[in-house]
Amino acid sequence: MMAPARVLAGLAAALILAACEPAEMPAAPTPAPPAPEAPALPETDRQAQLREARAERNRAANRAAILASAQASDASRAQRDYYARMERSLLAQGRLRRDRDPADASFDSEMLVRNFVRIALRDEYSRRDGALLAHESSAPLRRWAEPVLFQPEFGASIDLGRQRAWRAEIADYASRLAEASGHPVRLDPQDGNVLVLILSEDERRSFGPRLLELVPGIPPEDVAILTDLPPSITCTVFAYSEDASPVYARAVAVIRAELPPLLRQSCIHEELAQAMGLVNDSPDARPSIFNDDEEFALLTRHDELLLKMLYDPRLRPGMTEDEALPILHRIAAELLASPI
Repeated sequence: MMAPARVLAGLAAALILAACEPAEMPAAPTPAPPAPEAPALPETDRQAQLREARAERNRAANRAAILASAQASDASRAQRDYYARMERSLLAQGRLRRDRDPADASFDSEMLVRNFVRIALRDEYSRRDGALLAHESSAPLRRWAEPVLFQPEFGASIDLGRQRAWRAEIADYASRLAEASGHPVRLDPQDGNVLVLILSEDERRSFGPRLLELVPGIPPEDVAILTDLPPSITCTVFAYSEDASPVYARAVAVIRAELPPLLRQSCIHEELAQAMGLVNDSPDARPSIFNDDEEFALLTRHDELLLKMLYDPRLRPGMTEDEALPILHRIAAELLASPI
């Protein structure tokens, strides 16, 4: 349900093309003469004007968000109701659990290694003729070398108060991912390498041109998938490298704005952890969010250990399963002897 596409795709050729400029550039327009300078204001007046300008921009943004919400399509309103029913149903079934280290779901080092291999060293989807096909296959170990910077991008339907709440939640979770993995992870509202798109149904369907601007070189077929998600998919993430490198360069996560609170939080936890390099799901992983049965909504201790393993310096990007396995067994035994 959560994220059927976690794809690593080479962006090198597209990025090179995006950096090219046409051979002939249009002539630059003649600059207008400078306007006469306004008389200098006392510092207190200038500060007051800046505060008022900021306040007016905030009021305008809120008015736009209220208008966008009022004009939400029937599809968006129907999805809001649908996901609210979905959350209630999952909770009634005892799913979407929030316990980090449940007593009824123990695991040993062998299980931890087996789950790591299935989740970090397998791809859930393969690409054929530009299309994504559900076909699990072996994959090299992949992770980030640079700090992971989450950059939220909001549709107009998300008012400023909700934007602040989203940013705070993502920032808190970034700190948890950093602590678990030992790799730098933080919020960066302006210059991130992991875009987190929070969009309503209407906004997402029209987001293609903006997505091409934000991620130069993103495959057109991925833009089509992200802008045309079926209702059964609440969120997803695509991660990309350059030159087929096992080191990630960019990622794009999409989370539906219509989700109720717990499903929203579950999407943040799963997709942003998967953007770190835990790309697959396993029906045998427990207790884990990397399992499509939705038993657990939030990152568990088991999942934190997977992140610690993924970013252990004894492993290196590009390792195959055979190369990584002896090291993984040692790491897992150490971690369970001194659990985080």
